[in-house]
Amino acid sequence: MKKIAFLLLLNVSFLFAQKEISGVVKDNVGNALPGVNIIEKGTRNFVSTDIDGAYKISVEEGATLVFSYVGFASVEKAATSSNIDVSLSADAGQNLQEVVVTGTRTAPRSNTTSALPIDVLTSKDLTSTGQVTFDKALQYKIPSFNVVQTPVNDATSLLDPYEIRNMGPSRTLILINGKRKNLSSLLYVQTSPGRGETGADISAIPTDAIERVEILRDGASAQYGSDAIAGVMNIILKKGTTDSAVTVRSGITGKGDGEMLGVSLNAGSTVGDKGFINYTVDFSKVNQANRPGIVDAAAEADPNIGFGADINDVKAFLAKHPDAGNINGSPETAAAKFLINGGKELSETTSMYYNAAYVYKKVNSFANYRTPYWRTLADYPYLKDFFGDGTDASYQGYVPTFEGDLNDYNATLGYKAVLNGWNSDFSVTVGGNTQDYTVNNSHNRSDMVDANGEHVYQENSPITFKPGGTGFHHVVGNIDISKVLSDKISIGFGSEFRTETFEVVEGDKASWDGSGADSFAGNRPENSGKWNRYNIGVYGDLAYDISKDFLVNGTLRYEDYSDFGSSTVWKLSSRYKFLDDKITLRGSVSTGFRAPTLHQIYTQKSQYSFVPGEGIQVSGIINNVSPQARQLGIPNLKAEKSTNISIGMGAKLSRNFNFTIDYYNIKVKDRIVLGDKQGGFFPNGTSYSGLAWFSNSFDSRTSGLDVVANYNNIALGTGKLGFSLSGNVTFQNERISPVRTGDSFSQTLESLMFTSRPETKWILGADYKIGKFDFLLNNTYFGKTTFNQDGLATDLKTEFIPKIVTDLGVSFSATKKLTFALNINNILNVLPEWKFVAENAAGAAIMADPVKIKEQSNLITFNGRYSNTTYDGSHFSQLGTMWNLSMNYRF
Repeated sequence: MKKIAFLLLLNVSFLFAQKEISGVVKDNVGNALPGVNIIEKGTRNFVSTDIDGAYKISVEEGATLVFSYVGFASVEKAATSSNIDVSLSADAGQNLQEVVVTGTRTAPRSNTTSALPIDVLTSKDLTSTGQVTFDKALQYKIPSFNVVQTPVNDATSLLDPYEIRNMGPSRTLILINGKRKNLSSLLYVQTSPGRGETGADISAIPTDAIERVEILRDGASAQYGSDAIAGVMNIILKKGTTDSAVTVRSGITGKGDGEMLGVSLNAGSTVGDKGFINYTVDFSKVNQANRPGIVDAAAEADPNIGFGADINDVKAFLAKHPDAGNINGSPETAAAKFLINGGKELSETTSMYYNAAYVYKKVNSFANYRTPYWRTLADYPYLKDFFGDGTDASYQGYVPTFEGDLNDYNATLGYKAVLNGWNSDFSVTVGGNTQDYTVNNSHNRSDMVDANGEHVYQENSPITFKPGGTGFHHVVGNIDISKVLSDKISIGFGSEFRTETFEVVEGDKASWDGSGADSFAGNRPENSGKWNRYNIGVYGDLAYDISKDFLVNGTLRYEDYSDFGSSTVWKLSSRYKFLDDKITLRGSVSTGFRAPTLHQIYTQKSQYSFVPGEGIQVSGIINNVSPQARQLGIPNLKAEKSTNISIGMGAKLSRNFNFTIDYYNIKVKDRIVLGDKQGGFFPNGTSYSGLAWFSNSFDSRTSGLDVVANYNNIALGTGKLGFSLSGNVTFQNERISPVRTGDSFSQTLESLMFTSRPETKWILGADYKIGKFDFLLNNTYFGKTTFNQDGLATDLKTEFIPKIVTDLGVSFSATKKLTFALNINNILNVLPEWKFVAENAAGAAIMADPVKIKEQSNLITFNGRYSNTTYDGSHFSQLGTMWNLSMNYRF
């Protein structure tokens, strides 16, 4: 009883020491600003303005309030009056006092006082890059974020692999308004970066719907659950009701292809007295851009690395088609995107919120051109009827298409309440991604015959196939509760329930029967199906401000999965400020986990792949729960475990100058990988070849340094100049344990996983505003990457030479409502460039022999077809200069 009485007395005294402040926040033209953050400086006490820009907050005597909103300069006001109205002015720089919600399960903090490294990008930061999609915009804003289009990789053309800190797409968790976004249904199985993994389709999110992006560069499994090993990306949607705009975009490459046209509308309105809705509609079309190489005739005729064709036939065809008819670069893409974000204040202490998005994407790409000396009339005489007019001379080969239809959706409905200082948030989220494939201009060349001795396929084959597709869906329920117990202690706890379903859709019989459709075999019945699992997690979070400068935060989480077991992880972080908050020291240590995705557990398929020296070959993947896997002794997959350590410093030495520097070290135990193809015998003596499987193969370690610096508002004439410098340096990214016995993980795969992304990347930007003009200059330095391509001599490797890509942007505010912008991306037309590097004396001998080194080049570029990037892709786009022009009209 004495303890209860003491706590009651403490709370009563705390209440009497406070006073209530209220007011309205507007922009500089008088429009109310909903969602402005008002925080009592030096504490965790904060509120946000409602739909009318109104707020109410209880603070201590002598307190200072900080008003902050993305895209506006922050304002500090002494709490000397019970009514404080504020007007915020637009500010182009990143607002470093922005209250971030990512990385904590208790009350939010400003990102200068956070114990964790968090990048904040505004909508303007993203659109200023001139990039067509959200993921490509991040590529040129965040050094540790990488994504590159691969030259041709079937379904990979629907979604380019991305990653943070060279950790693969599976180890970055994507949130929308703080809620988990669904994964893509695509599993990368080709020999390209990201192989064996999957991620959320962030390219599907319309950039004009985004208010800001918060990127937590630290492990966060304890706060958010599986996948948050490399970091968390939280996409915060716009909620404005007065600043509507329509944007028209157009673009073209310096080569005159890849034409782009897009239009988007972002608008909002109030709903009733206390509600709002903001919506975005975005349509875009990007034409194909083609960057094939010149094909080597002698190599095509060589039986070891080509097709063993008659050299005269090869030369005759290549004289007309030097690139052998190949089409590779970037595919034709059309997209329609719809998104809404809304909410309603139900009472002074309760509110509801919702958001939903739907995206349809159509992608048309091509397989390798089947030349007439590759698929010959001698072998398949009916091809002259399929792809010609029936005469031998009319047959000039064919190019199969790969067409993908992608549907992606997500929606959240939530309820928030405040009762006796307890903040509660209840929500349900649904999401899904489906991909359906079509192969045109192809055939099934199997020589199977029916009971009458007639070919089932070949001359009786269809030329259009439906190989099936994939689907992924989830339903997520969240309960999150937090409270600021005092000016020193905040607590948070909650739970998440999630159910996931993965589906492999069976293709039509002709697409998989026998050898299947030439270029992309369909999903066989025995490999198709639908699988489900569920998991439940609970967490607790405690933040303790030992003093106004010293913070300690701890989180504990337990998660249980229906298919592989449970995991307990924790996180401890701390921050110390000094020199009147100018310097912040921060650090964290945590454990994490990543559950194997349903894609990795259940995918089983045949795959067409280019094999140097062997052409296009069919290989297979067996899943870990199949009878074949049991016969080979392949164990079931278990969760990856991680240990993350982060130490950093942030400094805001003046109003205009700030920088952060953070070291990270991430150890992943039992890393899940898709191994190399293998051959051998089952226990019953049956042989197999070309089979690969997933396994927890080894442990890895990734460490490096992130640097961010900004210097703004430098007077230059009548304008203002700002500079930004950010960089990522990888110290270590490698396997640190032997490969599991029975697995195969070649140097090719090791390079794809660890060295196929820049070991260092820096972005230097300048922004100059004068009058109605805004000039932006961005220089992105891509450090070297190295590959050991499949088929390349083990004594050699390829190294992509470091390059600087320069982007120029100019915007002109013709009126208060109308703005034109011109972006010239890669203005100097810098292209990827690679070279051979000898691993030893034998490699040096190969490089000294022109014949042998030419043969090695042909092996990894398919005889010159992929001379710009090799078959595995490159560290930045091979398309060269891109011109983009946009018009934005606000109403």
